[in-house]
Amino acid sequence: MNIAETKSEGLVREFAITITAADIETETQAKLAEIAKTANMPGFRPGKVPMAVVKTRFGAQVQGDAIKAALDEGARKAVDDNGLNLASQPSVDIKSYEEGKDLEAVFTCEIMPEIKIPDLSKLSIEKPVLPVDEAQIDEALTTIATENRPSVEVAKPRAAKKGDIVVIDFVGKIDGEPFDGGAAEGHSLELGSNSFIPGFEDGLIGVKPGESRDVNVSFPDDYQAPHLAGKAAVFETKVTAMRELGDAKVDEDLATRLGFETIDALKEAVREQLGAQHATALRQAVKKNVLDGLADGEAFDVPPSLFKQEYESVARAMNPAASEHNHDHDHDHDHDHDHAHPAADEGMDDDAKAEATSVAERRVRLGLLLTEIGRDSKIEVTEADTQRAVIEEARRYPGQEQMVMEYFQKNQQALQQLAGPIFEDKVIDYILELAKVTEVTTDVDTLYKAPEEVAPAKKASKKSAKTSAAKKPATKTAVAKKTAAKKAPAKKAAKKKS
Repeated sequence: MNIAETKSEGLVREFAITITAADIETETQAKLAEIAKTANMPGFRPGKVPMAVVKTRFGAQVQGDAIKAALDEGARKAVDDNGLNLASQPSVDIKSYEEGKDLEAVFTCEIMPEIKIPDLSKLSIEKPVLPVDEAQIDEALTTIATENRPSVEVAKPRAAKKGDIVVIDFVGKIDGEPFDGGAAEGHSLELGSNSFIPGFEDGLIGVKPGESRDVNVSFPDDYQAPHLAGKAAVFETKVTAMRELGDAKVDEDLATRLGFETIDALKEAVREQLGAQHATALRQAVKKNVLDGLADGEAFDVPPSLFKQEYESVARAMNPAASEHNHDHDHDHDHDHDHAHPAADEGMDDDAKAEATSVAERRVRLGLLLTEIGRDSKIEVTEADTQRAVIEEARRYPGQEQMVMEYFQKNQQALQQLAGPIFEDKVIDYILELAKVTEVTTDVDTLYKAPEEVAPAKKASKKSAKTSAAKKPATKTAVAKKTAAKKAPAKKAAKKKS
């Protein structure tokens, strides 16, 4: 075997690999001899099959295996003998081969650039913080109290109105006959909650405690119980009691009803919820500042294949029209001919392409630099790290946790995809430990402003490259609901009856 470097341009290396016919024949014969020792073929005793028969049966396969093994060995030697640090998957292309002649192949690879890690202790990083003030907490507590007002017995009998809670006994009938599931006693129903079939709650507006009333309704045509769908029914209803919502008070009673020992404990829970809703955005902001600081360091070449892959990703994000065109063709199975898919940057002008190039180069450089910092600092993703990530992922699918866990157990590639972000976060934390970090108070509008990097500086020709602004977090009302979810509501709305 002969290996000779034929190209060294930037980060690209090529080697000519020559495997002699004699080497191929020697390796093939050796493998055939091994097979012959145990070959079991009809008409011959095990291990006594003639070599000519073994060669006829296995020759082509064995020769292919011998050539593949020789090429793998040649590629390994090219890497090891030249001390190459590969940046991507290399390729081996056979240029010429005929039976009985030498095989000529080309081994092509990309090597990692020389990366100089900056002095991380000299990095100055701003860390945005968003304090939770008392006004926000008070507003959230007021929302919680409003949504969890206690119900109290109506002091003086009066006609029922929307928002009241009536306690009812009822029997539903169709054509004068009761139907299964159409009766209940002591059922609490909030009028206006739309939790019963259409028309039922409106039919009780104006009723008084102790009064009986027949409520005429029709089940919807698409009702979940087919035998009731579209049918007219009469509900013989008696109101045994009526309650109304009391005042919204932020007090110890509210905390107790929500499952907290004291009002201070409830306030602390609200404070944590309000802080947590911004945690992801704050993390992304400080991470961007770290990456911006690293990007100002010494530049280095990027491997062409990594750049190409990232450039296409950026261009597709900036140029959705091309992606939609490709998507349409991917789902068109009726055509008998192939379509030439447009390039990801088709239709983009020079300024937009330059922007995509700049973003792609930045991302590849930063990815390689973070990897080098992690390697140099011996940062690793442990099995416990990935297991925690799997558990967190499973929690996103309530009721399907076991299925998600089993998926990751059987899919190593999916586990590796989880490991990437974990490794990156560990490296970012390591950098923040060494850098000069200054906390800077921010506000919601500034925190959730769309990053400049994701939007092109110029419009692509014909169609602008649109970027979705980062969504703001859940409102305080949503936070309040999440905090209050620890308890069952005092007024449980009735479900539709079948």
